[in-house]
Amino acid sequence: MKALCDPNNALGGGLAAIRTQFKIPETFPPDVAAAADSAAKRAPDGHVDRTSWPFVTLDPATSTDLDQAFTIERSGEDLILHYAIADVAWFVDDGDAIDAEAWRRGTTLYLPDGKAGLYPPVLSEKAASLLPDGPRPAVIFAVRVGEDGNVRLDGAERALVRSTAKLAYDGVRDSDLPPDFAELARRIQRAEERRGAARVDPPEQEVVAQGESHYQLLFRPRLASEDRNAALSLAANLAIADALLAHRTGLFRVMPGPDDHAVSRLRHTAKALGLSWPANATLAQFERTLQAGNPKQAAFMLAVRRAGNGASYTPYREGVVPWHAAMGATYAHATAPLRRLADRYVVRATLAIANGRPVEDAVTEAFGKLPEIMARAGNLDGQVERAVVDLAEAVMLEDDIGKIFPAVVTDLDERGARIQLRDLPVVARVDARNVAPGVALDVRLESAVPDQRSVTFRRVS
Repeated sequence: MKALCDPNNALGGGLAAIRTQFKIPETFPPDVAAAADSAAKRAPDGHVDRTSWPFVTLDPATSTDLDQAFTIERSGEDLILHYAIADVAWFVDDGDAIDAEAWRRGTTLYLPDGKAGLYPPVLSEKAASLLPDGPRPAVIFAVRVGEDGNVRLDGAERALVRSTAKLAYDGVRDSDLPPDFAELARRIQRAEERRGAARVDPPEQEVVAQGESHYQLLFRPRLASEDRNAALSLAANLAIADALLAHRTGLFRVMPGPDDHAVSRLRHTAKALGLSWPANATLAQFERTLQAGNPKQAAFMLAVRRAGNGASYTPYREGVVPWHAAMGATYAHATAPLRRLADRYVVRATLAIANGRPVEDAVTEAFGKLPEIMARAGNLDGQVERAVVDLAEAVMLEDDIGKIFPAVVTDLDERGARIQLRDLPVVARVDARNVAPGVALDVRLESAVPDQRSVTFRRVS
């Protein structure tokens, strides 16, 4: 949802208000900007030369903060993913001005009209970004992927890399990519299915003009190239998590699965959207049948993402196996250090253990502090995301005052009934008495006020 598109700037005024309300920074303090300018001029040393390897990047066409580049080779029946990750730690020293500001921010915040970066653009979109305009320092992870999709970290090294192409999801051809790109993604997907993983990747939403003053909230179909590219990151993060756990260190991404109440609510949501969820199928089994290109199925995928108890970070603890229910595995974040603070430290720890060195004390100390920092950043991210969605819904519906919509009750609490509109990806509340989850009803739109980011419905039957 944070990637919600707004090609006609229908949300402009409302987004400015959101930026003000949540104190989203527009620029970096002068000392941070100056430190970044200086850091960007550092000449890499201690990096092996891998500039002859045919790395490419694959991202949205407009992206310039490129964390990852990759190439793939065969090793018997195995595939070796050489995954180059931006070497942010080369440019940022523990305790310097850039580091301190990154700890204040935690993550990059994305809005439809731009972003508030974790690091100054001279680093995140130039010197540290794996753009195809010259050699860049990186950490290359060698991830072995077996025929069964199981993964193992074979090594890690600091290296100079040169991307040969900046590829875009919406224009990439198979011939632009390493020959085994699709095969590697298939292997990872098969392994997910065996694990019973319940990972969902909803498509982006976008506000589309319908005439001069009416707008509609639609889903942009997710492309096969996006799903395949996500499999590379997943493979690396799983392999890195296993390596960290084996060495009794690390920072892990954990998430419990939806509880029984949440699953019950999701069944009512599926009913509201006209989806057929067999009574004997688990949520994970049903999720694997969903197609992001189908608007109603995409809306359900978003509902699943909102229904969980939330992912969080945890450092290694003796005797505890960190578990991510949606992945069906132990999982870490290491592949987006330009956008997530935690990844920089996971990369440093993995680089150390892969080369037989002890993990630095500063990294171990950071693992204990990062869960709180990342939770705070994630909370802000969620609040901004919700505000943007509320704004988009109000903009979409403001010309429909008085219109009656079919809906289904998905949940009840002290604030009333939560409803899912049948024909739109809109969740709202309504004052409804004597209803139960799963009950169909009709609601009339009483108000839609973009300035307040609010919509109000009243039950009519």
